[in-house]
Amino acid sequence: MRRSGPAVVAAVLLGLEGAALTAIGLSELLALGAGDASSMASGIALIVLTLLGAFALVAFAFGVLRRASWARSGGIVFQVLAIALALAAFSIRPTPWPFVLVLGIAGTAGLVALIATVRREGAEDRRLQRPPSDD
Repeated sequence: MRRSGPAVVAAVLLGLEGAALTAIGLSELLALGAGDASSMASGIALIVLTLLGAFALVAFAFGVLRRASWARSGGIVFQVLAIALALAAFSIRPTPWPFVLVLGIAGTAGLVALIATVRREGAEDRRLQRPPSDD
């Protein structure tokens, strides 16, 4: 089957978010090596969790391209969390506008693309079609 446009857009956005999170994890690793962490144990835990999240986003990107429902639902959860994080950043003074805008726009675009993918692939799924009525 041919991949839908929203699925490709969603997969690209998930992949880019995974790459960005990988870069953040690597920069955290460099900061830990330079001794910029107050606690070595919490620094390592943060790096591990960041890289696990990056791995999950890349896995979701490949899964969306393969039409896997687990990947679409997992991607939706990550996009909702990104939007929530962007909104929570409004409470920081001064407001980190580049962070808020990039994360908010990427999360919203990813969420819209994933919902469009779910709707399109759900409409094409024969298992979800109602049988013709005999009326």
